[in-house]
Amino acid sequence: MSKMAITHLLAMVRVTDIEDEEAPTVLLVDNNKMSLHRLTNIFRQREFNVVTCEDGDKAVDEYIRLDPELVVLALDIPSLDGHLAALEMREHAKDCRILFSAPKRQAKLAQDATHSAGGIGWVEKPITAGAIDSIWSLVLGPIPDAPGLEDIDSIHPVEELIEVEDDVGPMPLPTPLPLPLPINPLPLAEQSRPNKKSSKAKRLLVVLLLFSTLGAAGWYAWSSGLI
Repeated sequence: MSKMAITHLLAMVRVTDIEDEEAPTVLLVDNNKMSLHRLTNIFRQREFNVVTCEDGDKAVDEYIRLDPELVVLALDIPSLDGHLAALEMREHAKDCRILFSAPKRQAKLAQDATHSAGGIGWVEKPITAGAIDSIWSLVLGPIPDAPGLEDIDSIHPVEELIEVEDDVGPMPLPTPLPLPLPINPLPLAEQSRPNKKSSKAKRLLVVLLLFSTLGAAGWYAWSSGLI
């Protein structure tokens, strides 16, 4: 192989480590370090300035800060999944160019997210340089509409904060509920103690009943001539 051919081959696989202010910027979002490393090499070969991120919330902040020409966004990322992160990016800028990445098992999810967020397409993981080459016309093509923006509030509701006026005094303590009255106010010792007066009255009643019974029986016998 000639020296010129070797030089040409090295130029084709050149990885640019020095940022060029004139070069386009790509924001790579994935929490898989191997995927980020592979994508970094692919886009540096295409002479992109590369910025990486592993978090959905941070990716939205980085997009607003950098305004990159391209975002390659994984769906399964922490804090804010790729679909919602893409919607927030599109809400900030209608010309946001987003390419989703997902494993084959998430193909349906990736297709739905691409349609909802107006992505330029999606690529199957693990991503190769050949896969990027095959969809490069989509990457450079028109940006679709994002119909999911109409439902972003229902998909990702934001809690409303209740404002409290400064001149409002401290909230009063709730009125304590009255304690339930005891069923028997007597102490347990007195409850178990027998009532002497009640016992005497019961014995007297028994004696009276006995005498009454005997008197009635004697009267019956006298009146019948038995005695």
